[in-house]
Amino acid sequence: MQRDSEERTRRALALLDRLESGAPNRVTANLKAFDEEAVDLILGFAFADIVSRDGLDLRTREMLTVAMLSAMGTAPGQLDFHMRAAMNCGVKRSEIVEIVYQVAVYAGVPAAMNAITSAKKAFAAADA
Repeated sequence: MQRDSEERTRRALALLDRLESGAPNRVTANLKAFDEEAVDLILGFAFADIVSRDGLDLRTREMLTVAMLSAMGTAPGQLDFHMRAAMNCGVKRSEIVEIVYQVAVYAGVPAAMNAITSAKKAFAAADA
């Protein structure tokens, strides 16, 4: 079972690195400081079990993630990360703008305002 867990974690970290170079080291350090099993349990579930599934490509999954995190309005750090990740997966600025407008209609203007803040940070990071 240990081998399966290691492979699951490896796949999760590889996908996380596709989203943003350097993210696996940052996220792993953060999670291990909380609990040693958190990397496998949280990242393994999120990235190896769900995000890597067939059926939707990574670009589409990131657009959906940006929309959902924007609508939730309760995870600004995750939204910042996934705005950058979406752009790293080929989502265009104009598409992020459209996602934010869609959020304004269905989740409200305050949620869209928070998403605009994250989008502007992602745009600035891409320009740097």
